[in-house]
Formats: sequence, C-alpha cells, structure tokens
Amino acid sequence: MAQQEYQTTPESVWNQGEFNPLSDEQITELISQNCTCDDWSKVQVAPDFNAEKIKSTHFSGQIRLGVFEKQVSFFGGVKKNAGISDATIHNCVVGNNVYISQVKNYIANYIIEDDAVIDNIDLLAVEGESSFGNGTEVAVVNEAGGREIPIYDHLSAHLAYVIAFYRHKPEVIKKLQEMIAGYCRAVKSSMGVIGKAAKLLNCRIIKNVKIGPASQIEGVNSLENGSVNSCSEDPVYIGPAVFAEDFIACSGSKITDGTIIDKCFIGQGTVLSKQYSAENSVFFANCGGFHGEACAIFAGPYTVTHHKSTLLIAGLFSFLNAGSGTNQSNHMYKLGPVHQGIVERGSKTGSDSYMLWPAKVGAFTVVMGRHYRNSDTSDLPFSYLIEHEDESILAPGVNIRSVGTVRDARKWPKRDRRKSSEKLDLINFKLLSPYTIQKMLNGRDLLKSLKATSGETSEFYTYHNVKINKASLERGIELYEIGIYKFLGNCFIHRLESRNLQNTEELRTALLPETDAGLGKWIDLAGLFAPEEAVSKMLSEIENGTIDSLERVTEAFKSIYDDYPMYEWAWTADILQQVLGKKIDQILPEDIIELTTKWKEAVINLDQQLYADAKKEFVATAQIGFGLDGDEQTKHNDFSSVRGTFEEDDFVLEIEKHISTKTELANNLISRMEKIGR
Repeated sequence: MAQQEYQTTPESVWNQGEFNPLSDEQITELISQNCTCDDWSKVQVAPDFNAEKIKSTHFSGQIRLGVFEKQVSFFGGVKKNAGISDATIHNCVVGNNVYISQVKNYIANYIIEDDAVIDNIDLLAVEGESSFGNGTEVAVVNEAGGREIPIYDHLSAHLAYVIAFYRHKPEVIKKLQEMIAGYCRAVKSSMGVIGKAAKLLNCRIIKNVKIGPASQIEGVNSLENGSVNSCSEDPVYIGPAVFAEDFIACSGSKITDGTIIDKCFIGQGTVLSKQYSAENSVFFANCGGFHGEACAIFAGPYTVTHHKSTLLIAGLFSFLNAGSGTNQSNHMYKLGPVHQGIVERGSKTGSDSYMLWPAKVGAFTVVMGRHYRNSDTSDLPFSYLIEHEDESILAPGVNIRSVGTVRDARKWPKRDRRKSSEKLDLINFKLLSPYTIQKMLNGRDLLKSLKATSGETSEFYTYHNVKINKASLERGIELYEIGIYKFLGNCFIHRLESRNLQNTEELRTALLPETDAGLGKWIDLAGLFAPEEAVSKMLSEIENGTIDSLERVTEAFKSIYDDYPMYEWAWTADILQQVLGKKIDQILPEDIIELTTKWKEAVINLDQQLYADAKKEFVATAQIGFGLDGDEQTKHNDFSSVRGTFEEDDFVLEIEKHISTKTELANNLISRMEKIGR
C-alpha cells in the first residue's frame, strides 16, 4: 500500500477488534511492576496480552493494549523486548509488538500501530480535533497573498499550479478549494496515528502530527500540526534538530540537520537539509534545499539549491539549479511585497546572480550577474542572460548547444528518488517538446522582426529591457531553426519508422493526427506539458460540475499525461503543414525527403556544437591545478587519471554514436521515400 488513509474517529477506534477487560491477576501484576492507572476498568487488552511486558507506566483515559512477544532491533545491533516502560499513556490504542520507553512527559490520543517504536521522547499528543496540516493555506509567489494553496495529503504540482496561477477563473478555484476543504473535514480527528513500524527516537515535542508507516523520526526538536505521509515502499525521514509547523511531508522525503519549515508542502523524494529554512512554500517531486532559504516560493519538480547564501523568494521555479548567492528581490514597492518572478523550467543561476522582481525568465536560460530592469525573456528560451556594465545582455538560443543542458535533461529521470507506486506529480522530462518548440518559433520570429524593424545597421537590439547584439541575434535565429527542425524530424521519423508504407496515400494516412486537441498554445503545469485546449476543457468540467471530486481531478491530469504522444503529434503535424505550406492530403514523399535532409543537417550540426563544447572540458586551462608537484607530463597524466581523456569520455562517445545512428535513420527513411516516389 503506497499511502494509507486514516479515518480515526473515536467511535471507529474503540469499536474495532477483540479486546477484554484486565483480569484481577493482570492488574495485580501491573501494580507490582510499578504501573498505575486512574481507572483500571477503562483498560482493555488483547486475548494473549502478557502483563509482564508493561513496567513503570501510568495509564489514564481509555486504553487498549495489544500483545508484546517479539524483540525490537535498534541501531548498532542492539535488541530489546517489545513492551512499555517508563511512560505515561493517555487515551491510546497500542498495537502488537510496539516498543515504548522513556517518555518524559506523556503520549495522548494516539493509535500506535503494530511494530512501532517510541523511545526517549518528551511529548507526543493530539489536542482537540486536527486535520494534521491538511487545509493549511500556503501563501506562495505573492507574499501579500492572493495565490494561497490549501495543501492536503495528495496535492500534485499540477493542481497546485492551477490553484495558484488561475485566479482569473474564480469559479474553478472556488470548486477546487471546496473539494480540498471536504477532504480536510474527512481526515479531521481527535486521534492521531503512529503507523506500522514507524520509529520515533530521541525526539522532543510532537503535537497534532499524523505519522505514516515506516517513518523514521529521529532527534527532532518540534513537529506541530502536520502529516508525515510515509509508506513502507518509500519511508519518510525527519532527523535531528528539525522544527516543522503546519506541514505535509510526502513519501520518500527527507528533512534533517536543523531544517526549519513553516507552512510548507514537502513533495515526494524532496530533501531539505543542512539548516535549510523555508516558509509559505511548496516543494514538489525531487526538490533539494540545502543551507539556504526559501520564502513564498512555488518549487516545481527538481528545484535545487545547495548554498548557504542562496535565497529563493516570491517566485515560480522548476528544474532549477540555483548557484551560490542567488537572490531575488520583491521589495521595490509601495503597497507591500506584491511583485513576483517566473523562472521557467530548466534554468540555472550563476554565483551571486540577482533579479529584481517582477521578471520572467525563459525556459532553459542561464542567468549570470545582477539584473534590475524587470525583463521578460519567456519567448527567447535556451538563452544566456548576462550582466554587462549594469545592463542585461541576452544571447538567444546559445544554451541549446551546451553540453550542460543535454546532461541536465538526461540526469533528471535518472535522479527520480520516488519509490512509491503512487506518484503524485506527473512529470514530462522532454527537453524538446511543443512547449519549448513553440517558444523557439516565437523567438525566431521575434528576432527576425527586431532585425527588420531596427535595420541591418543596428549593433544592438532592445527587447523587454534586455539588449541583444547583432551577432547574437543572427546566431539565435540559426540555433532556433536547428532546434525546430530537430524536434520536427524527431517526431515524424518516429511516426514513420515502424510503418511499412507502400504508396503516397499510406504516407498521408500515417501522418494524419488522431485528434486536433493538441493544436495551439502549450503550457507547462509545473512538470506536466499540456495543450492549453485540454487544460481549458478540464477547467470547464470542474466549473460545470462534471469533474466533482479530487479523484476525478487527478484522473483528468493523468489523462492529459497519458495522451501526450497523441497531442504532440497533432501539434507537430500542424507545424509541418505550416512549414511545407501544404495540407497533409497534399504531402508528397519528396517533402518528407526534404524535411529529413534538414533534420539530419540539424542533428549533425547540433551534435558537432555539443562535441566542441564538451572538448572545452579537456583543454589546457581545465588542467590547471593537476599534477601539483610534477612537470607538464605529470599534469596531463594526473588529469587523465582523474577526469579521463576526451576520446574515451562517455558523453563524447555517446555524441559520436548519436551522429552515426541518426544519420543511418535519416538515410533509411530517405531511401524508403524515394521508393514510394518512384
């Protein structure tokens, strides 16, 4: 079971299972072992209960006790008998083979499931009715409010994105908020849960926290009003000196080393560590926060920051790698901290980079230096945004030829830490997709327009508060063309490669899309690529009540995710028709030959640029600091033993193989089209 739902009303707790009142002999034995109770008649035990395993414990309220017949293993190979000692237990159900010892204050109002371990804690209690963090409103992106996300156990990045960024759809937002409120009411209880085989060791204060199966809670200072949604497939670990309040931590997450979180959602596989501090923020799948600080951020999947001096504030991020000293500011205001930033997927920030919000950064952009002019480069993806003499200079498209970009795209799926069978976030890892290619198309046309309107003699072009020099503009047009043709070719070659086409009609039939829903604009719902039309349809169904539950919302996102290949081809086929100036029922084999030739040229051109970029990692300047105590040959030998040689580098070999494979694929398709053409 990936994640357990607990409906822990008092009635459901006390009316389950076979339990008996304590016998007089058992009461006598418990008293002889220094146990006390306000009212022994309120203590019920399992049929095979052995009173010998309960020592120096005070009971109050309603109590149920299981059997204690196994040994429990601890770190270092130490084994202890299951049972209860040196504790105060109030109004609790204690399952089979639980170990409880050294409770300095008390445990109150908890169901403690089988095989749980609670050792050396100060306080574990639920007071009143609690939703355990569910329903907490997290004020993301705009510190002054207006984009609050009510977090709950099964929140996905995509649903959170809609709630935060579709405020222009008030009826949709209202319906979603009502669904989440209904879920929160359903999980509200006066009883908390410590899940099966969970371990709470050396902790201080835990109040109103639901703790799932196999959780590892160790050395925490304070947990309050939260849910630890662990599962046996992918346990949650919360470690030493953590302070957490109003939170939800999903399966596979890790929070440790003095981290402080307040009003946060911690997604599956996310790691927050090394004194990280976060408030009013949501982190989705596989994020990483170390040393630094987050305030009012929407951290989509794979948002990573490693450095002490790094602050992420009031922004949307995903697939971000934040360099040391990265900072943003939303304080150029008169009516409060209302400004926000949008950093589209795949971007990186260099050391000491700074951006003044509001600003928008295009997908897969590298930001270096300090930028004060509220730029918007969303239609110029894969760029370098550089500071020069207090001005923001943009080099469009150059990041598409970077080895680092390709490496990032390949490493993300390999670094998916989620092990639970229930994946909350539906992530599309594609580097080139209708989402990024539409931006390249816009970027190419934009650059051509700038060139036409500013004139051939201009040395610099200005767009949304950034400057683009003439050479960068020309190169950007060329690189976007390469990216566009590479994507289009990838799609139609994949579409045709396994089909045995005999004539032009069969070719045209193969190119026909199964739907027209993928046409038009595409959006990135925090990791999930989707046609705007499909999202609009889903939102309309939420608004009119066709989608009337959180389960159906999840199904709708899953349907969009599963239908990506169909939507992608519909969009690609439309662009192919625009490129060729023909409808599909007019396309000839010669057209496919022409496109395939352009695709092959684009792939080889880009791979050669990647090859050249990779070679920079092996030049003489990269070898500075190697072979400290030797001559030039020693330096080369030391470098080779540590970094390897250029010719034997795995990535270089992969590029060479890629060129060969794609060339063969192109030649094969051209040959097949030539046969049809005859």
